[in-house]
Amino acid sequence: MDPTQLEKIGPYTYQISADWRPDMQAPARLLADPDILEAASGDRSLEQLVNTACLPGIVRYALAMPDVHQGYGFPIGGVAATAAPDGIISPGGVGYDINCGVRLLGTHLQTEEVRPHLDELISALYAHCPSGVGKGGAIRLQTRDLRQVLEQGARWALKRGLASESDLERTEGSGCLPEAEAGCVSERALERGRDQVGTLGAGNHFIEIDAVAEVFDARAADRMGLAPDGVVVQIHCGSRGLGHQVCSDYVKRFQKAIHTYGLRLPDRELVCAPLSSPEGREYLAAMTAAANYAFANRQVLTHGIRRSFEQALAGKVSRHSVFQVYDVAHNMARIETHRIEGQPRKLCVHRKGATRAFGPGSPDLPPIYRDIGQPVLVPGSMGTCSWVLRGTEAAMEQTFGSTCHGAGRRLSRRQARKRFKGVKLRQDLERSGIHVRAGSMAGLAEEAPKAYKDVDRVVEVVHGAGIARKVARLIPLAVIKG
Repeated sequence: MDPTQLEKIGPYTYQISADWRPDMQAPARLLADPDILEAASGDRSLEQLVNTACLPGIVRYALAMPDVHQGYGFPIGGVAATAAPDGIISPGGVGYDINCGVRLLGTHLQTEEVRPHLDELISALYAHCPSGVGKGGAIRLQTRDLRQVLEQGARWALKRGLASESDLERTEGSGCLPEAEAGCVSERALERGRDQVGTLGAGNHFIEIDAVAEVFDARAADRMGLAPDGVVVQIHCGSRGLGHQVCSDYVKRFQKAIHTYGLRLPDRELVCAPLSSPEGREYLAAMTAAANYAFANRQVLTHGIRRSFEQALAGKVSRHSVFQVYDVAHNMARIETHRIEGQPRKLCVHRKGATRAFGPGSPDLPPIYRDIGQPVLVPGSMGTCSWVLRGTEAAMEQTFGSTCHGAGRRLSRRQARKRFKGVKLRQDLERSGIHVRAGSMAGLAEEAPKAYKDVDRVVEVVHGAGIARKVARLIPLAVIKG
């Protein structure tokens, strides 16, 4: 699509009107600057955004965040809300890695205290947090226990001494979404998830030790426990093979449902079903169960990180405890209430490669953050930087309480493997002072910093648009890739 076909309607907002194509049910909007807009025209992401605007029951407009790139059905970075219960729900609007998300952990440590022990610390993390394609962990669950994970999420970990109440309070949905039904998850999905709780996976998933390089909002940073030169840890992972199988199962099932309900779509990857239908309700229940699995997965990884800090730093530094700042999903569909034309409406909000950015006063936020807005976690590419933002009222008004989730790819994984060599990348990172542990040099090459957009530019757009505000900028000290 030619980017000149988008009308600029705000400093960072571009729109394709609903009459641009006869099957569009709503406008399509993109948050971008001119360079990001130009980059978006290089793949199918704008076409996918227009296709998303054709979904039955879509409310207001289809949205894409500045980290947008081509995905399955929806563009990655896409947000779409449909009316509940009469609108649709689409697996392509969530993605295969259900509740892929980010957890930020804080410490009371300063960078210079930790730097002499980084090699030992990253080795301990690599040992306690298994990573890699198909890699299982120390926990292998019987079917009964696995079903409990699906319905209890991080609360399952709490009951086993692997979490604290504070961890759960500082997790989206308290780490346990009530719509989950384990009975809607297939036996094949259960088998794939049996031994993967507490594992990182591969691809763009990582554990990263960071330093707080800059603080932009002292009040919000202080509330989150972030201080200049402080040490923090990010976890980026999701529901592993279980979530992938849930998506696969329901995409196949919905290919029949679209004919049952007479749904006409511009792209078969947008397969969907009415939210009120048996297929729609069961996908919501299965998707939510996979989301709970992901919350439990990140919680068990958190326990491994705490063990690693204890093992590597006990007796060497004081105050080596690790606390949770926040955990937020970026591949999810949630039933939420938003004000549309001044009236509260219940919506099914799809966020695919986009994250919640709820503003001050939202009852969904834990009390500690309710007056400042939700912490928003935006990891960058390996070797560059990441951001902590906070949600705003403008996001609630303009984007269904949503914002970007990362830098966004500019090269496919295949293109990155051709252009970059993992061994050289690792050498370059270590020469710059970043400790690296990776299970695969090919996998490391896929995640080269130059395979991604400039996360600073992406954040500048959402900050300038007012849908998230800068709190702190993080720089990497050590990284684990599967």
